[in-house]
Amino acid sequence: MSNITQTAELFFDACETGKGWDACKAYCHPNATFSAQAGALSDIGDVESYTAWMQWLLTAVPDGHYELKSFSTDEKRNCVTAFGVLHGTQTGPSVSGEPTGNVIAADYVYAMQFEGGLISHVTKIWNDSVSLQQLGWA
Repeated sequence: MSNITQTAELFFDACETGKGWDACKAYCHPNATFSAQAGALSDIGDVESYTAWMQWLLTAVPDGHYELKSFSTDEKRNCVTAFGVLHGTQTGPSVSGEPTGNVIAADYVYAMQFEGGLISHVTKIWNDSVSLQQLGWA
């Protein structure tokens, strides 16, 4: 297993289990950037802020867990991709107030770009509209 693959797996698990920046920063450049073409994440431009958002999401969906479907490394381009599905039920506090009890099954992909063995950028590919509807937030 390549170093970037191992680093990406450790980052992915820490991020997707809501461990926050303290657990994720060892795998990233301090100013690692973040992007997504999703309205729910439009104000987030760095990986540190994104990991905080994931912590928040997992308070609203406390049983949230990922199902990893695919994980691949493109050594030539220093990029690792992960395709997963986030599963859970919204039973915690949320933007809409009371828990909806709604279930989410959200497909998403991370493209993690590496420089010098650390993540320099993460792109999340996710249809936030479908997820927000599933949760009863839209």
